[in-house]
Amino acid sequence: MKKCCFAILLLTGCSPAFKIKKEIGGIEQSLQDHTGFYLYDLTKKKTLIDFNGAKYFIPASNTKIFTFYTSLMLLGDSVHSIKYTEQNDSLIFQGLGDPSFLYQNVFDNGKVYRFLKDYPGKLFFSATNFQTEGMGMGWGWDDYNYYYSAERSAFPIYGNLIGVKKLDSGNFSFNPSRFSVDFHSSTETHPEEEIVRGVDSNELIFFKGKKKHKSWTIPFHTSSDLTADLLSDTLHRSVEEINTPISKNALMLKSIPIDSLYKVMMQESDNFIAEQLLLQCAAQVSDTLRPEIAIRYSTKNFLSDLPDAPQWVDGSGLSRQNLFTPRSIVSLWEKVNQTIPQDRLFKLLAVGGKNGTVKNWLKADKPYVYGKTGSLSNNRTLSGFLITKKNKILIFSFMNNNFTKHSSQVRDKMETILKQIHDNY
Repeated sequence: MKKCCFAILLLTGCSPAFKIKKEIGGIEQSLQDHTGFYLYDLTKKKTLIDFNGAKYFIPASNTKIFTFYTSLMLLGDSVHSIKYTEQNDSLIFQGLGDPSFLYQNVFDNGKVYRFLKDYPGKLFFSATNFQTEGMGMGWGWDDYNYYYSAERSAFPIYGNLIGVKKLDSGNFSFNPSRFSVDFHSSTETHPEEEIVRGVDSNELIFFKGKKKHKSWTIPFHTSSDLTADLLSDTLHRSVEEINTPISKNALMLKSIPIDSLYKVMMQESDNFIAEQLLLQCAAQVSDTLRPEIAIRYSTKNFLSDLPDAPQWVDGSGLSRQNLFTPRSIVSLWEKVNQTIPQDRLFKLLAVGGKNGTVKNWLKADKPYVYGKTGSLSNNRTLSGFLITKKNKILIFSFMNNNFTKHSSQVRDKMETILKQIHDNY
């Protein structure tokens, strides 16, 4: 009997799962961080490795998986762009959070632009359905000047971003050009050239510096009257703001195929698209663009069977108030896999060594990781699907929080573990 028990222990100790779990524990010790890992066999419906799988972690952009799944359940195959009603010779319209309008990072078929530009009567824009703040709960307030913190709005335009270029002549060009009136130079110098926007305004101040730059992308501070002004400039016709709710019988205009948004959100981790998609979801279950509405609805109707209740506060993962467990993220990926065909799904995800945020790591002759990264200061996550040498499809969630060493060290350790799983399962 003793020999039998010893043999079982010996076999267990030599198993790939035991070795990998031991190595993950070593990562946690060497990095002095908090590490969670969960590995699941999709075919056998069996947990293979569980290391702190029930502990809560800050997910960073793995939050986008929750936005992705909720959008899959609510939004259909096309983006809902505006709803509108006609009164006499006028068109009153509201935005539904469509992020694609003149946004250079995604495909735009121009359908909404042409509809508004060619309408024969007057145009009136109403933003009464937008009832939230431009920035999300728990976002870093001092990130407002960086492209990845574009503000939310009912009718985004140009991705709610200002593009600034420094010309050879020393002058500057602006897109949209409307923001040139808000620009001026400072006599103060900084270590490198930079343009700083006012916290609560669109004042742009250029600071000279030794390190030169040729271009900047800066979020603008949104408002309904600014949206009307930008639309007027862009459409080359008057668009007036009106504080009038839209009738429940209003018509809806759709814009682009929704996979065009999902692909950029999941591969490039576009925060702006994620936030706007959550507003789109809110518009499907209420008459108000407010992210909490979509989160509440999804948590109750789609996510109530997750192993651990999510603490979910925004669409993108910019907030450190988001908290999920590795095993819940794996469970969510299984739900996604059951919702859409795998061929379509894998085309939307970042692929190791091929595209998106994992283009430069997890390289192999045949890609084996399809998933979503997440990154905030001192936090790094990766989850998704792993295809082994034996062609098994596994789902994993790898979460690292509160490390102080360079993020590349964490990435390399994650890659080592995932490569072992690829080779040994």
